[in-house]
Amino acid sequence: MSTVREDTVRTEPPPAVRARALDGIPEVARPQDLSTGDAQSLSSALFRRLAELEEGTPEHAYVRNTLVELNLSLVKFAARRFRNRAEPMEDIVQVGTIGLIKAIDRFDVEREVEFSSFALPTITGEMKRFFRDTSWAVQVPRRLQELRLRLARALEALGQELGRPPTTAELAAHLGVTEAEVVEGERAANGYLARSLDIPDDDTGAAAGLMRRLGEEEGAFDVVDSLESLKPLIAGLTDRERTLLSLRFGEELTQAEIGARVGLSQMHVSRLLAQVLERLRVGLLEDAPDPDGARSAALG
Repeated sequence: MSTVREDTVRTEPPPAVRARALDGIPEVARPQDLSTGDAQSLSSALFRRLAELEEGTPEHAYVRNTLVELNLSLVKFAARRFRNRAEPMEDIVQVGTIGLIKAIDRFDVEREVEFSSFALPTITGEMKRFFRDTSWAVQVPRRLQELRLRLARALEALGQELGRPPTTAELAAHLGVTEAEVVEGERAANGYLARSLDIPDDDTGAAAGLMRRLGEEEGAFDVVDSLESLKPLIAGLTDRERTLLSLRFGEELTQAEIGARVGLSQMHVSRLLAQVLERLRVGLLEDAPDPDGARSAALG
């Protein structure tokens, strides 16, 4: 996979276009250097502005790209979960950036949901889809991986044309390779999906037997793991800080509703929550420092 450098995600249009796009919103030279609280405030303003702009215009593209750069740390945060995978981290981050862009396009600022809470499942899902589509059960040379893909396409095309599964000789002729290479490619395909030796190879039982043995990824495990990691950190908060977290994430109140409940302004609640979430974030990441020193906005 070709990679996209982070500094090429955002292209600079002429000053007049930037001014029209921002419409009074402060322009930031390096959005990735903002603190978490400032990035959240700027993101909210930019999302509201994005909704006003016509899609496909230079102004819309500039605001959208700025939001991507503001929230790239979400991608890095999600990518840390997969740092032990064989795939290059640059590829994982690039795939996660695609998920970030999808989340930006779908986000509705009027719902009063933090963007990070909305975006992380999409970013992580894009990464998991990447692993599902590219992972191999055993190490297979790139040449054979590519041959497997060509064989799969040839099987489908010739199967439709002939009305039956093609023979090895027909596949070889179609692809311009030897029959021995076809056989080698078919063997390589076995490394793409590891199957139990006791699964029958007949046409009626193989697929059903495999599906019965396959488990599903349980998303609740991630939640439990995160909660267990957060327990000692939350225990160190003040009573007021724990109350704010409970109202925001337990009762799912808006910041304005929380302010009315505890006698604070919405802005004060926003500032307190940002500070608390930043402390929790730092505590969670102490054992996994970001090599790039990037800001993580995964919570809040």
